Amino acid sequence: MQDLIRRYPGVISTRVGYTGGEVPNATYCNHGGHAEAIEIVFDPDTISYRDLLELFFQIHDPTTRNRQGNDVGASYRSAIFYANDEQKRVAEDTIADTDASGLWPGKVVTEVTPVSDFWEAEPEHQDYLERYPNGYTCHFPRPNWKLQKREGVRKADNRAALTASAEQSAAEKGSEPKFRQRSSGSFRIGWR
Repeated sequence: MQDLIRRYPGVISTRVGYTGGEVPNATYCNHGGHAEAIEIVFDPDTISYRDLLELFFQIHDPTTRNRQGNDVGASYRSAIFYANDEQKRVAEDTIADTDASGLWPGKVVTEVTPVSDFWEAEPEHQDYLERYPNGYTCHFPRPNWKLQKREGVRKADNRAALTASAEQSAAEKGSEPKFRQRSSGSFRIGWR
C-alpha cells in the first residue's frame, strides 16, 4: 500500500509503523494491539484528505474485519487514525459514501480512531515493494472505482498542532509525538 500511496501527486512522504495499540516501542514481533499502519504527509494544496481516503478505499478491501489478503489478525485491521475533528468528519462521510456506492460487496468495517503514538517499523518493512518488486501484496488500483463527489465537499483542515507538553510526554515515552506542527497535512491509515 505504501508504494501506491507515495506515488500519488501531493504525497510528500510516507513511512510504515505501528499505531493504535498499547505496547510501547512496538516492533513487528511485539506490537500487541497495534495496527500495521502508514503515516502519510501530504500537501493539501495539491491533494485533499478526501482524495487520499478515496484512494485508500480503492486499493484495499475495507469490508473484511481484521484481514487483508492472506494476512489475518487485529494488526491487519482497516483503520483511519485522524488528527482532528474535521478529518474524523471527512473519514466518516467517505465511509458512508463508500457503503452507499455499492463498489464493495459488503459493509465497510474500517475503524475511525484518534491518532495515537506511532512506532516506526523496522527498516526491512519500509519501502517493501520498492526493494522487492515481486513481493507479496494484496493492494491494487481499481481504475473503474470512483465515488460520486458530495456537494459542498471542502478541503479538511489537514494541519495538526501539538502542544509542548504533549511533545514532551511523547519524548519521555520514547515514541514519535502524535504530530508535529506542519504546513502540510498528515494522518495515518491502518494496514500497510
